[in-house]
Amino acid sequence: MQKSIIAMGATALLTCGITSCNSANEESDQNIIEATDFKSEDGIFSIEAMEALGRVNAPVISPDSKQILFGIGYESVQQNKSNTDLYVADINGENMHRITKTAKSESGYAWIEDGQRIAYLYPDKEGKPQVWVMDTDGKNSKQITSVEKGVEGFLFSPDGNKILLIGTVKYSRSASDLYPDLPDATGKIIDDLMYKHWDEWVTEIPHPFIGSYDGEQVTDIKDIMIDEPYEAPMRPFGGIESFAWTPDSKSVVYVSRKKTGKDYALSTNSDLYLYDIAEETTRNLTEGMMGYDTNPYFSPDGKYLAWLSMEHDGYESDKNRLFVMDWQTGVKTDLTEEWDYTVDQFVWRPDSKGLFFIAYYQGGAPVFNIDVESKQVATVDEGQYDYASLAAVDNNSVLALRHSMVRANEIYMVSTEAEPKAITDINGSIFDQLKMPEVKAHWVETTNGEKMLTWVVLPPDFDENAVAKYPAILYCQGGPQSAVSQFWSYRWNLALMASHGYVVIAPNRHGLPGFGQAWLEQISKDYPGQNMQDYLTAVDYAKANIPAIDGTRIGATGASYGGFSIYYLAGIHNHRFAALLAHAGIFNLEAQYLETEEMFFANWDLGGAFWEKDNAAAQRTYANSPHKLVDKWDTPIMISHGELDYRILASQGMAAFNAAKLRGVPAEMVIFPDENHWILKPQNAVLWQRLFFRWFDKWLKK
Repeated sequence: MQKSIIAMGATALLTCGITSCNSANEESDQNIIEATDFKSEDGIFSIEAMEALGRVNAPVISPDSKQILFGIGYESVQQNKSNTDLYVADINGENMHRITKTAKSESGYAWIEDGQRIAYLYPDKEGKPQVWVMDTDGKNSKQITSVEKGVEGFLFSPDGNKILLIGTVKYSRSASDLYPDLPDATGKIIDDLMYKHWDEWVTEIPHPFIGSYDGEQVTDIKDIMIDEPYEAPMRPFGGIESFAWTPDSKSVVYVSRKKTGKDYALSTNSDLYLYDIAEETTRNLTEGMMGYDTNPYFSPDGKYLAWLSMEHDGYESDKNRLFVMDWQTGVKTDLTEEWDYTVDQFVWRPDSKGLFFIAYYQGGAPVFNIDVESKQVATVDEGQYDYASLAAVDNNSVLALRHSMVRANEIYMVSTEAEPKAITDINGSIFDQLKMPEVKAHWVETTNGEKMLTWVVLPPDFDENAVAKYPAILYCQGGPQSAVSQFWSYRWNLALMASHGYVVIAPNRHGLPGFGQAWLEQISKDYPGQNMQDYLTAVDYAKANIPAIDGTRIGATGASYGGFSIYYLAGIHNHRFAALLAHAGIFNLEAQYLETEEMFFANWDLGGAFWEKDNAAAQRTYANSPHKLVDKWDTPIMISHGELDYRILASQGMAAFNAAKLRGVPAEMVIFPDENHWILKPQNAVLWQRLFFRWFDKWLKK
């Protein structure tokens, strides 16, 4: 790649001066999406009830720790879009009031100017997200950036005089770059790997820019990675958490995997880099640490830099270790070396002597507390729920989002000195009308003699002695190393399935976090092995121990690796299932190896390339590809896929559907031309749910 094409610098980021705009949060629009006055007629948790829920976003605490700022979003199926507005409340949840009322979402919100104003992202007149500021009551909003391609995130310096912006720069060549006389040619010219990623063709990459802020506008914006063909933050999930200002506001720490093409596709070796603004120099802080290094975060006293670090290059689901670096000496310490679980999120305590963090543990996501000196880990709160998005209140308390399989996110105060307290109850009026399912934990012995936590979600008013027995659905998790904790999902919602009359069986099969590193890593290079037996064991256990389940009417479903699981189980389940449904699943492992983009994933999980004839692990994987078991398929199967899915191409789903039809197996397929690995648009999401239940009702209900 030519540097002149790869990174265009600050001149590409800005094309016009800063403009003063009308107050965004004072616009009048008939199409503003509001909370609905939902009324349940039968007390059943339905698709309509789920769509009516408010989506509570992460809280941000004011500098004086007296208030919180957060977002609440609602979806409109009619308008086929969603919208999030901002709210402010006292730290205890009292005096909650809405400060924006707009037709487009505010996001990336933060307190600035010592808590006197609020900054946030909001679209400009061209629809590009820009940084805006407003008073804490929502008045006097003003656009302070005017970036041609928009701003993806921002972070103000501690002194408030500078701002880091995430923008994009050009990366790949277009036809008109080579042949200016062909301005309308659409051919993509590709000469290396990573030309597509998740749901986009890689024509631009994100870069960090730093500008000056005088309280009115952002000026002197500069690309701190100019002419570097590397992402910062990393696609597809990296955001503003990939950056940290040094306490003196003179430097920035950022995350980048400084590789391109084939090297990028094969590696997870990202590092933390320190950029000195005055000297315009960059230094690698984690040289020699070979896995992902992410989420830099300085302690309040500036003594330490904390971050998450994985050990092995090429392993994206490795243990996330919580590291700290003494900022004066440079000494690095793994705080969780003796703790056998992977850290998901963390936040410093105000005293800088410890951190609160979240980790998956025994089927949940509790809040923990760790001391920097002793490395001792203590549980702050755990239960049959998950926590997310921590914000420290004081040395003993944090605010966090809390959810479970039967309750959507609300903000909670979690403390070492008191019971957890709900700060918001945004969806209480809806849940109060509903009879929600009951979730029970069962410990099941696996075929290798270990114990597996299996969640069983029972329909409302479940009758264990019912004469008319219940149909059931086995839920197969994706990832493949994603937790089956007390998660809440707006598509794979187990409570919704149970409320529709199904007993849901959700095993924490081998390969999931929360049960130690050995359990997590077992699945690598063993896709067709122990975890598949775990699924069958969970079904057999449920049939034997929950007599109200009708063993002749059990289905199975899953997405991504869960979709692969469905295709594989279709060939080995030996009449356990009466219907199957796979979304975005891998059907042909050999094709998948060459169709996917992040090759490190395929190499680590599958064991290597299918042409490596002396590679026993790889050969075992490909010998057990689901497409080689089609001759044993005999169970009705529904398949769904998004055509913008570049992680697992839609051709995988189409091939599976064609195979089923050619075999004479009842099959149905839905393809979403405008969706990626997930089904995100409201009307598509509702359509998918309706088709999901139509399919299983057809085959599993009498």
